[in-house]
Amino acid sequence: MHLKKWVFAFAAILLLSFPAFGDEIVSLKGGYVVLKPEGDFAVDGNGLAGTRVDLDDDLGFEESEGWQGEAALSLGPFRLAGSYLPLRFSGDGTLSNEVIFNGQSFSATTDVESDLDIDFYDIALAWHVINIDDLPVRFQLGPEISVKVLDADVSMVADGGIPREDESVLIPVPTIGLRSRIALSDYVGLVGRVGYVEYDQNSLLDADAQIEFSPVPLVGIYAGYRYLDMDVDESGVSIDAKLNGFYGGVMIRF
Repeated sequence: MHLKKWVFAFAAILLLSFPAFGDEIVSLKGGYVVLKPEGDFAVDGNGLAGTRVDLDDDLGFEESEGWQGEAALSLGPFRLAGSYLPLRFSGDGTLSNEVIFNGQSFSATTDVESDLDIDFYDIALAWHVINIDDLPVRFQLGPEISVKVLDADVSMVADGGIPREDESVLIPVPTIGLRSRIALSDYVGLVGRVGYVEYDQNSLLDADAQIEFSPVPLVGIYAGYRYLDMDVDESGVSIDAKLNGFYGGVMIRF
């Protein structure tokens, strides 16, 4: 999972490559996110279709907790942003039925440990068709296109270590949606964004609502709620999951 190094390097190059304008705003955010999983996944292998296993009922997956980050550059009505969200789910469970995972059979009543790790990258460009930024109350609204990349590792191991199977897959997903922000100067702001795509029986919905508070001009805090609904099937790895939860952190702007 070294993709995040290249994504952040690419985002930094993009940010630095833009010419400097008097009204440019660079923002950096770092925070902690907790997401609850619901759904299932399956992994095909050796010509065998994988069995769908429930993240909660079968595998006992717990919430994902971790740090997230975002870097953004606003130039007039345009906003370019790159973000990283780590998703780390793991659990212990006893299988109620036989499970085929990556071509390997795990028999019923087997105690298994499972992991689903997803590095979720998001590079988005918003065009605020409505961009009122010269009044005490500021308002922005416009379309946003985004490329989201899911770098996923899934694994299952029986109690005692045999059998053990794991698989990796890289899934790029473009989405289109809307972004809006309404703020009282730079002190308090409400941000909402949503993106969606559906293709070849795959779909991804990403919705985010956030509040920003800056008690001093360049430093602030933020909190929000994230909802992800993904149904993707690529390279023999199928993930049908809903993830939702709250996050918060600190931000700087210059």
